[in-house]
Amino acid sequence: MAEQTGITRVRAGIRPEGKAAIIRELQADGTRVAMVGDGINDAPALMQADVGIAAGGGTDIAVESADIVLLREDVTADMEARDISDRAYRRTRTNVALAFVFNGIGVPLAATGLVYPVWAMAAMAASVTAIFLNSIGTRPALLVDAIRSVKARGRTGNE
Repeated sequence: MAEQTGITRVRAGIRPEGKAAIIRELQADGTRVAMVGDGINDAPALMQADVGIAAGGGTDIAVESADIVLLREDVTADMEARDISDRAYRRTRTNVALAFVFNGIGVPLAATGLVYPVWAMAAMAASVTAIFLNSIGTRPALLVDAIRSVKARGRTGNE
């Protein structure tokens, strides 16, 4: 897993008291540190790390100390979490860029009177639509599932 993510230094088999100390030592050099753990003895190191990753089946204190909690007891879940994070970050950056482009052009043009305000409003609506579509991405089933869950909840009366 370390090789696949480009991690160059891996430490394993460290006693509990040494885990947080190693992380502090690495951070002192400016290294960003991720820690994966699942037990009480991992909690201080999970909190010290730049990114703490706890296995979902781990102790409550490890889960509370981590930034990311994996729901599966599977090593590949770490890689999947990283992929999801990368995609979400890219999509967020794209959404911010879309908002700046649409609103950064439409609002100043309307404010200076170069276009009618209704066109700036249309640009804002287009911005929201573009951001919404980008957020859904290649998984439109998410929207359908969300609508169905609200509809189903309304029928049963549960809130």
